[in-house]
Amino acid sequence: MNLSAEKLDIIQRICEIQDNDLIDLIKNIILVPDIAKSDWWSYTSQEEKDSINRGIDDLQQGKIHPHEQIRMKYEKWLKD
Repeated sequence: MNLSAEKLDIIQRICEIQDNDLIDLIKNIILVPDIAKSDWWSYTSQEEKDSINRGIDDLQQGKIHPHEQIRMKYEKWLKD
């Protein structure tokens, strides 16, 4: 199948999609080159920004635990 035919096939399949989440995923894939050239923060949801900022605040306030300490605490759930 040549490139033009593949593009048409993709367009046809996209037109048949009824799932909003899948459409959003496709849009994100298409926007990747644009996003890579821009600041990722502007493409981050407010909920994600709030979560990142809470993590930074915790770090600055010393509310952190070493990885090994947490790993030991939850070891029983981490075993295969």
